[in-house]
Amino acid sequence: MGNLGYAVTAHRAQGSTVDTAHAIVHSSSMTRETFYVSMTRGRESNIAYVATDEAHLERHQQTETEVTARTVLYGVLQHEGAEKSTHETISAEQHAWTSIRHLADQYETIAQEAQAERVTDLLTRAGLDRAQLDEVIASESFGSLIAELRRAEANGHPSDQLISRAVVAGGLDQEPELATALRNRVSRLADARSGGTRRRGRKRLVAGLIPEATGPMPADMGRALTELKEAIEARARALVATAIAEDQPWTRALGSQPPASRRQEAWRAVAAMIAAYRDRYGVTGPHPLGNMPVAHLQRLDRERAVVALRDLQNSSSAYTTSASTASRDVIDL
Repeated sequence: MGNLGYAVTAHRAQGSTVDTAHAIVHSSSMTRETFYVSMTRGRESNIAYVATDEAHLERHQQTETEVTARTVLYGVLQHEGAEKSTHETISAEQHAWTSIRHLADQYETIAQEAQAERVTDLLTRAGLDRAQLDEVIASESFGSLIAELRRAEANGHPSDQLISRAVVAGGLDQEPELATALRNRVSRLADARSGGTRRRGRKRLVAGLIPEATGPMPADMGRALTELKEAIEARARALVATAIAEDQPWTRALGSQPPASRRQEAWRAVAAMIAAYRDRYGVTGPHPLGNMPVAHLQRLDRERAVVALRDLQNSSSAYTTSASTASRDVIDL
């Protein structure tokens, strides 16, 4: 920031006041505290210039998604630099280790390892030769292929048919990255099948969001996944109970909880789904699902939650006009 052309750091600017402050904002090390200092020094105006170019960063520091001024500012606001008390630190650690974000990460990691052998068998039966199979297994994209198959399977698509059609389509020898090509083909096939009218099996989603790992797998991994599923769903139910007890604003978009019936079960399922989404992605505002995210996987989760919330609203005449209107505003963000 500057005063009459002199540049200083945010730390040195503490206690200073100028007519106009200009701050350069970057995500590599800036904290929310230094950002606050930078944006409160000017009497007349405070202007932030957000750096979105990552060319100066090391590879491990660069983000996988498109960098925008909004994503940089969000990252800075999430980066706390202030020292926490012992009590605050313990509470934060307990929350982090019991959060759905942490539990879901564990579930995803174990599910990928647990299903690797089954996916390898599916690829073999679909017709990949030994060299192609070795290339896929050794690829960094093998895990994303497994995850894509699990997502499709959780939504009722038979994974053996998807793999078979992806391989039979041919042209794999011309693909620069075989595992990535197969993942993309599986994704397109699943999306195309979703547009049809044929009924599929029940969706298998943990807390309405996380694709459940099914099929043959090592017994110890199966037990671990079952325990994690139960922990995630219990956490989601507890978050709903707390939100209702505290009358948190986001719950109002759900309308009043109906009396004991199948509709009440549907209400609780959607409430748990939204609570799980908020806990997984750190949504804290009054809107049930927050703003539209940049990351692809979060977008998929949000879209699934939007559909569930709309279905709930449309199926119940008990919701007030004001609650329905507020919900539509949130969903259309």
